[in-house]
Amino acid sequence: MGATALPYIKEQASLLMVLTFVMVVETVAVDLMLNAVGVPMAVRGPVLVLDVYGLLFAATFAAACATRPHVVTPTELRVRFGTYIDVRVPREQISAVRLARNYNEQSMVTVADGRLVVAISSQTNIAIDLTEPITVTRPLGRRAQVTAIRFFTDDPKTALSALRTPTPMH
Repeated sequence: MGATALPYIKEQASLLMVLTFVMVVETVAVDLMLNAVGVPMAVRGPVLVLDVYGLLFAATFAAACATRPHVVTPTELRVRFGTYIDVRVPREQISAVRLARNYNEQSMVTVADGRLVVAISSQTNIAIDLTEPITVTRPLGRRAQVTAIRFFTDDPKTALSALRTPTPMH
């Protein structure tokens, strides 16, 4: 109902596919190597389980990023990163929206100096300024107050258009 999805998977999809392929090769190679040197199944089994768990984790991470895009609705902006962060920003608290490309973010989710950064492949391309602080919950549960948000989306023009559309009066 008037929602605009802002995906962010395209920039990281190739890296995730390569990483998954390398993990599959590593799983097979380690099991073959352990079998070749005569390591008993009591050791090989848990190693194989851990390798398969790593593959499952990579697949669920990619799926979460693909199925949980940022979303703009008439009432709020949701900035998300897979299942790790989900920040809801009321539209009436957004004072400015601009294209602001940055290619050297240091980590995926950062809160510093009142700014939340949700980067993909060390990049952000949308900057939001807020009229008042909002509380965000970081990936490990700590809370912080922010007055600005920077995030990445595959289609910044759509994001700017959706965020600059006037919000309906209540």
